[in-house]
Amino acid sequence: MARFPIGEFKDLTTPFYFYDLALLDRTLAELNRASRDDRYHVHYAMKANANPAILRRIQGAGLGIDAVSGWEIKAALEAGFKGSQIVFAGVGKTDSEIILALENGVGCFNVESVPELEVINDLAEGLGLVAKVAIRVNPNIDAHTHAYITTGLAENKFGINLEQLPDVIEKAQSLSNIALEGLHFHIGSQITETEPFIMLCERINGLLDEWEAKEVKFKTINVGGGLGIDYNDPDRHPIPDFEGYFRAFRNHLKLRDYQQLHFELGRSVVAQCGSLITRVIYVKEGTTKRFAVVDAGFTDLIRPALYNAHHRIENISSPNSERHHYDVVGPICESSDCFGKDELLPALRRGDFLALRSAGAYGEIMASQYNCRPLPSSYFSEK
Repeated sequence: MARFPIGEFKDLTTPFYFYDLALLDRTLAELNRASRDDRYHVHYAMKANANPAILRRIQGAGLGIDAVSGWEIKAALEAGFKGSQIVFAGVGKTDSEIILALENGVGCFNVESVPELEVINDLAEGLGLVAKVAIRVNPNIDAHTHAYITTGLAENKFGINLEQLPDVIEKAQSLSNIALEGLHFHIGSQITETEPFIMLCERINGLLDEWEAKEVKFKTINVGGGLGIDYNDPDRHPIPDFEGYFRAFRNHLKLRDYQQLHFELGRSVVAQCGSLITRVIYVKEGTTKRFAVVDAGFTDLIRPALYNAHHRIENISSPNSERHHYDVVGPICESSDCFGKDELLPALRRGDFLALRSAGAYGEIMASQYNCRPLPSSYFSEK
């Protein structure tokens, strides 16, 4: 079990997010080591966590940003990232977001439709600028993750299907204020096997051969992110397998000498450094079940309700007491407000602290104020 400064928690209002910045630093150091290559450029997918303290740490480590909204672009700029370090993705960019990106010189737009290409061209023309773009391609690869986080199939709302690609490339080349720089791919999230990434490499290799034969060269290839983490045993695997992830691309992607390779990693960067800390309000004895009612709800961590995801739950107040089974539930007036069923935990008492682990990604950033609840606070440790 990870060490938590329980003594410091006693005067804090729960629920709150606790971030281990020392672990984040080690994760960033390993990420930079594993990706060391002059042609490789890692962008942090800030939709995973946009806490300013987290962003500043990531900026200091030299990563770029993958943004999916104008508000994320603003947050990245405020955290010290340069516009040229930002790639702007998203299927529904508004005119004001595109203008913001153009005015701040974002490095690339990841474009997902012909209408978007046309709008970016028109807005860039109005500003007297040329927009660098990469076309997002659906490689039709099933990453075998949850349906809500699978993004690379032809049936998803994202990107351009392979059979549409020739027409979209021709359109991009015809627009005077568009510079077609490359191709962008993203096949899904929480991918824990290398095979989907190898399949992606093979699909990209075929596309590059096909378009080089037509004398079309792409300066940049963006393979997205998707590397998963160990939600079941975060202490055993606090840092994801970055080495294996980048090895898959080194060994299988036939990158040309003139090409740069971009990555967009989010969950794997920040998930393990964050935990949601909550207090037990009541232990409720049912007829067939025992419930631990806690003060955190899906307003604070929505992944279990939204994705049927599971976060390891730990009793950090009494870790060595006799174990019992509990359904760990929150106070929200919805049956889906449940963090875990039949959890085997050290005996719980009113006031005990529980830690929901691996919550640094898609936790705080997705919090809501349903039931008029306040947003959770965040606390940090560098020890």
